Amino acid sequence: MSLYETGKDVKSAFTCTAEQLEEAGCIGEEDMSSSLLCYEQHMLSELLHSEGLLVCGKGVGYEKVLLTLLAMFRDATTMVLVVNCTEPEKQSYISRLGIRNIQVSSITPAERAHAYGWGGVQFVDASVLVTDLLLNRVPVELITGVIVVRANKIKDACSVAFALRLYRQKNKVGFIKAFSKNAEGFTYGHGHVEDVMRNSFLTELFLWPRFHATVKEELTSWQPIVVEMQIPMSQNMILLQTYILDLMKDLVRNVQSLNPNGELREVTVENCISKKFPKTLKAELDAIWYQLCEQTKRIVADLRVLRALMVSTLHHDAVACYTATRRFRSTEYAFKNSGWTLLDSADKMFKTAKGRVYNMDNEFDPEHCPKWEALTKVLRQDIPTNIKETAKNIRSKDERLKHLHQQVKILILCQDGNACYQLAEYLTQGPHRYLFYKALKNDVDVSKAAESYRRFPTEHRSGYTVKSVEPKQQAVPEASAGSSRRSLFREKISKRHTDAAKKAEEDLKDQDEGESSMSKMEADLLESTQQEQGDNRCFKDSYILTMSQKGAAERTNSDAGKEDNQCNIPKLECGEFELASAMENVDITKIMTDSNKPMVFIRTFKSEINGTDSLDRTLETIKPRYIVMYHSHVTALRQIEVYEARQQRHELDRARVFVIIHSGTAEEQSYLTAVRREKQAFELLIDTKQNMVVPEHRDGKSEDAIIMLQTKQEDPTSPAGGDQAVATESFITPRIIVDKREFRSDLPCLIHCRGIEVVPMTITVGDYILSPEIAVERKSVPDFVTSLKSGRLYHQCDRMTRYYAKPILLIEFDRKTQFHHQQHLSKVEDALACLVVNFPSIQVMWSPSATATAKLYELIKRGKQEPDPVKASSLGINEEADGINFLQNLPGIDSTNIANVVEQLDRPKDLHKKSFAELAELLGCKIKGKMLWDSLN
Repeated sequence: MSLYETGKDVKSAFTCTAEQLEEAGCIGEEDMSSSLLCYEQHMLSELLHSEGLLVCGKGVGYEKVLLTLLAMFRDATTMVLVVNCTEPEKQSYISRLGIRNIQVSSITPAERAHAYGWGGVQFVDASVLVTDLLLNRVPVELITGVIVVRANKIKDACSVAFALRLYRQKNKVGFIKAFSKNAEGFTYGHGHVEDVMRNSFLTELFLWPRFHATVKEELTSWQPIVVEMQIPMSQNMILLQTYILDLMKDLVRNVQSLNPNGELREVTVENCISKKFPKTLKAELDAIWYQLCEQTKRIVADLRVLRALMVSTLHHDAVACYTATRRFRSTEYAFKNSGWTLLDSADKMFKTAKGRVYNMDNEFDPEHCPKWEALTKVLRQDIPTNIKETAKNIRSKDERLKHLHQQVKILILCQDGNACYQLAEYLTQGPHRYLFYKALKNDVDVSKAAESYRRFPTEHRSGYTVKSVEPKQQAVPEASAGSSRRSLFREKISKRHTDAAKKAEEDLKDQDEGESSMSKMEADLLESTQQEQGDNRCFKDSYILTMSQKGAAERTNSDAGKEDNQCNIPKLECGEFELASAMENVDITKIMTDSNKPMVFIRTFKSEINGTDSLDRTLETIKPRYIVMYHSHVTALRQIEVYEARQQRHELDRARVFVIIHSGTAEEQSYLTAVRREKQAFELLIDTKQNMVVPEHRDGKSEDAIIMLQTKQEDPTSPAGGDQAVATESFITPRIIVDKREFRSDLPCLIHCRGIEVVPMTITVGDYILSPEIAVERKSVPDFVTSLKSGRLYHQCDRMTRYYAKPILLIEFDRKTQFHHQQHLSKVEDALACLVVNFPSIQVMWSPSATATAKLYELIKRGKQEPDPVKASSLGINEEADGINFLQNLPGIDSTNIANVVEQLDRPKDLHKKSFAELAELLGCKIKGKMLWDSLN
């Protein structure tokens, strides 16, 4: 049964569902992993009785509340749209609820329009939803409601705000509910939370921080057993931290002296070492980046470099830290930075980093991480001791034996993939072998090694097994064999770095043609962080280890005096760690069922793919008895608290959490700073809520809502009536035809806000059609320069002058961004002059922002006739079809690559300008590229 067939009233459907939920207290779905906690029931109750924005603290989470809410609307009698959801979140909700999903990227518009009629819960991309709403593909009057996640991302002219405005215009009874778990995201800018609520038509703000009385009472009642282990750093690590902090203080002083007006208030030493420093920096500097002098920009980039070195010092091993610092002691980098490498503290830092790897005799003898010994103590002593003590407190013999034979599952949580790999190698290979091969991999000189490291060059290493590539009959000298192995290691890691760099490059390419995906500030700072991100991508997010008992290891005896082979204590105390596999694509439940051996799961706090939510699913799947937090993390610790509150177990059965932390260091300060910043963000939101004035028309359901008013324009074809009143029919809503590709920008939303009807269509001539005579080709500054140099702009202007009497080239710049100092400015000016001379009928206009562009379009349209969508979409199609037919007849071009060729090329004759490598990349095959190259040349 579809939504069209039921014809059920939206308001009554929602009211009925809410009443049913109130009677039941909460939804008892079979596939829901556990019932709602007390504070989650309060969250759900608030959302059911009013439309509001729910902001919860880190780790507190709203996922269970959202799942329960979605479970109410998964039948065909209702339709709820979920927007602004990431792909992992969407897949998680679908798997838990078994609901139907709209694959907006893989189905046609007609299929999508048919799918809307089936109702239920549907996840839709915001930009696609905007297009469907404008083209009336969605039965808006039948929508029960819209749910928005990550609401802190909503801005005035974003696609989500546009979709909500279109929805509220035609549906006055459906609900809108928004969720966010990033309180700090609402503190950037002035009145951001009020803007989000205004754009989302929300009237209530619900705040649920960790210090909320209900949350605090709930989580404290089922608190896990936390053992904090404060580990002192080595003397060299203390010195390194001191030198890096001295360099940061010096650079911060320089920044403040160069900018005495106080624009850089957030650039402090405390913020530099916090995890949120990059985001904080972007929020503060993006608007004034072009105003800063070159030295300030260099200092800001250097602060990020020093923060990366601080992270390497605290979280990584001595060899990795030395490799990271050595990279910045080069002549090439000395000319790039602000001069910090010439300071005395920098020289001492470089020497100390080297001193952690080489001893006084200049022999390779790296120091071990202080946390390694603490981790070994936890795994070998503390956990077995706790198992024995717990067993003694159990009176029943059967229960005691069951406890001793129960599979021990240990979860180790780390900061990043590098640390996960480090611990997996340390536990399976030992510290000496791991550090030695780590040095080989990073091209660190080990020719003169200490006694404990001289036996390793001829051995293999797990994860980087050395295989000889020469024939067996050829003997390889010992020296060359070591060199060959080092070369193989460098080859492997170089390949991983290359793959990581390609992945990063592909991520940046997913943008509109010529559109810049980042601000000028982000582009300038990208170079300083790309290497660090590439390093982390070389390692996996998780590993699984098993513990096997040695052949002659001691074994415990059962109560009957017989030897006990099933007890896990001997394996924990003196067993060997074995690498099972990575947790990424493995059925963890099957591995745990097949073996009763103790298992160690090593994973990051936040998965690169699934984010922080993946830890919740890991805890529910593994159900670990012991958790080791190798690094401190606010969100992870709270997620563990919520997990224990859901289990509601006896104190002896609760998970025991070991927190290993360097006390009195930047690591501890970073943790405290994260807690403080979140608390301050919630305090600001609480004050804002108390002083917030919500207009009556905020929900958009009344006809007099200011934001829903649209200006009317007189039809120029109606006869003039002098003082005579004009009939209502003589007023029409102004209309602009917009190319669908333009919906990636904010301009269509801003045009709609000015009361102009936006008609999305696929057009080949121009980007915006204002009237039958006026077409506009809109360019951002980067796209304008690129298309001008490539000649693509000449082709676009030629087509506009052919079909429209008044073509316009509009160049939209950002007044906050400096662009008049671009490279090769004279060539750009010459090309622009040539364009104007060749196309005298084209008017070149400049706009300082998208808002100004929308206002300009409104002024240009005033008194003009409305464009014809059918005619606008048909112009240039025959020309396009002829070009496609020509391309399909060329050698090497077939149905598998024709779409990419058409997308990348403006004209078929541009193929002649491309090299063999470019053609091979364009066609995705060297053989096909060679065929096309030969035919063209």
